[in-house]
Amino acid sequence: MDRLNSKLEKWLPEQRLFLRSDDTTRFVRLRPLTQIAGIGGVTVVFGWTLVASSFLVIDAVSSGNSRDQIVRSQVAFEERLNQLQSERDARAAEALAAQNRFSVALDQVSQMQSQLLASEERRRELEGGLDAVRTSLRDTIAERDDALRLAEAQTDETATDRTTEVSTALDILTGELRSASVERQEAVKAAEEAQLAAEELRVERAEIIARNDEILTQLEDAVTVSVAPLDDVFRSVGMNPDSVLRTIRAGYSGQGGPLTPMSYSTRGNAALSEGETKARQIVVTLDQMNTYRIAIEKLPLAMPIFQSFRYTSPFGRRWGRMHEGVDMAGPVGTPIHATGDGVVTHAGRSGAYGNLIKIEHELGTETRYAHLSRINVKVGQRVSQGDTIGAMGNTGRSTGSHLHYEVRMNGRAVDPMSFIKAAENVQ
Repeated sequence: MDRLNSKLEKWLPEQRLFLRSDDTTRFVRLRPLTQIAGIGGVTVVFGWTLVASSFLVIDAVSSGNSRDQIVRSQVAFEERLNQLQSERDARAAEALAAQNRFSVALDQVSQMQSQLLASEERRRELEGGLDAVRTSLRDTIAERDDALRLAEAQTDETATDRTTEVSTALDILTGELRSASVERQEAVKAAEEAQLAAEELRVERAEIIARNDEILTQLEDAVTVSVAPLDDVFRSVGMNPDSVLRTIRAGYSGQGGPLTPMSYSTRGNAALSEGETKARQIVVTLDQMNTYRIAIEKLPLAMPIFQSFRYTSPFGRRWGRMHEGVDMAGPVGTPIHATGDGVVTHAGRSGAYGNLIKIEHELGTETRYAHLSRINVKVGQRVSQGDTIGAMGNTGRSTGSHLHYEVRMNGRAVDPMSFIKAAENVQ
């Protein structure tokens, strides 16, 4: 050590720090190695301060950017979801209108067929009448010939009148047959046109059903994708999503209203049945997403401090003992906010916690806010997410002004950072 100090004295000469009192004078030697150790320590502390500050700044900037991106993505998704719902309603209205037009066309075809059958029946009747007239005419001619042979005394004028009457009857029957044939042709043409219109309506209806099915598929995919992040939120905080859904549905299970008889359609349609099945599946998924949102509103998914602060101690073991929360340091008097809806179960002094507030939330969660300088709530008071409940302080076992924030599930302390990160994902 002496040799090393002697070599270093060329660059760092020995320094002496004199301590003088009334009757004595003492001094402290600062050898070169001691000076190097001091300079190195100062350099390490200064460097560590720079690195830590840069990490905090980068983390703050990145978290702000990711939060804005999540908000923009959620807004875009909700706009797309509303657009798909509007398109689905429009396609459903078009399908209903097409079905109504198809029903009207079928009724017209039925009427045309009825008219065609009536015309055919009338034609048969006229043909039968014509056959009867022809038979009667043959009989009349035969009688005439017999009468001519048997009664030559009869005059030619009487026979001519008989023939004229028969010819007139034949002309009338021929006109009726011609009119019936024209009506039959018109009825057949109208029926063919009605069948073509019905076929066009069938094609249009099939296209509308296909578009409606495509929209339902897109809507189903969209709501399915939107449920996955909500499911991950509950898993990230250590909760079973199925258990959460059962609990929420048990609390929101009211039903009622008068029941009317169900009407059944006589026309079966497989495409409509498939569309109804997809629509019901979408309703089920939307109900699941809505149930998730209700559960999220009941969890403490928010920040307790809105102003600037610094994380000074994480959740976990610290100095050989368990630290059951996170510490957020800031100026004395910084407002503290409730991170979720709940009821205040404690508001006062509590040993090492100092001034402590406990809030009981639903789904078995509880939050604690310790070392406060001021308490603004009372036991039994119901608070909402974001309400100001107190102010940051330095009470209890504390080395400086900060907030000790805890989250407990069913009485067991969990890492509050999982709830804070989950809050960033659902904003």
